[in-house]
Formats: sequence, structure tokens, C-alpha cells
Amino acid sequence: MHILIINGPNLNLLGRREPGVYGTRSFEDFFPELEAAFSEHALTQFQSNHEGALIDKLHEVGFSHHGIVLNAGGYTHTSVALADAVAAIATPVVEVHLSNLHAREDFRQKSLLGRNCAGSISGFGLESYRLAVQWFVNQQPKRVGFRV
Repeated sequence: MHILIINGPNLNLLGRREPGVYGTRSFEDFFPELEAAFSEHALTQFQSNHEGALIDKLHEVGFSHHGIVLNAGGYTHTSVALADAVAAIATPVVEVHLSNLHAREDFRQKSLLGRNCAGSISGFGLESYRLAVQWFVNQQPKRVGFRV
């Protein structure tokens, strides 16, 4: 399986940014561990602080990959354009968040993306990514419009 992990704004600062909320490990330190755990699958990663770059990446891989794990950061709660991009592609998307959104500020409890995703995982720190990839591996979801 080809699975892309997309990280949105400020996630390049994991390990340094609010460690009480987001932990003390960077995604770059965690990713090799994730690759090793799923070595029979092709995992790739992409990070951008720019909404348009995230949309472009979804469009680029949204008809060719088996799954996308998306942590849209703050855009989760504000970006209709990103939600539309998730709805427009055929590849299933799992929304991921490191913190438990339901225990956060009121504005963080609403996801504009969630209705267009196969599911959402939040509150397990970096393990949220592992849980999302495991779902793709276990379920092997079919891409819309493809006969695979």
C-alpha cells in the first residue's frame, strides 16, 4: 500500500512547540519508527504551513495512493477549501490529531474536514498516526472509482 502522511501548519515544530500538549518528540524522529513498523508498505510524508500547498498535495496523490493520513492542524477548524479538497479526491483520508480535540478550546472541537474523511483519530499523541496507518492496513479500503 502507498500511504501518505500530510502534516499541516506548525507541525514542523513538534517536539519544541507546547510539549505539554503535543509531546517532546518531533515527527522526523518518529517517522522512521513508523516506517519500520509498516515496512511492507510505502509510507511517505509531506508537511507545509501553507493551505494551498496542502490542497495541491491532496490533488496530486488523491487518485493514486491507497490512503492519506491528514493532520491539518489549525486548518481543521477553519478551511472550507481543504475540506472541499478532501471531498474531491478518491483516496480515503483519515483525520489525525495529536491532542484530544474534545478536551481543548471550543473552537477546536469543530472539524470542517471530518465529514469528508473515513474517520478521525485524536488524543493519542504521535501514536495517532500509527493507529491511522494500521486502519488502512487492516481495512484495505477501496478507492472510489477504482477496481483494485
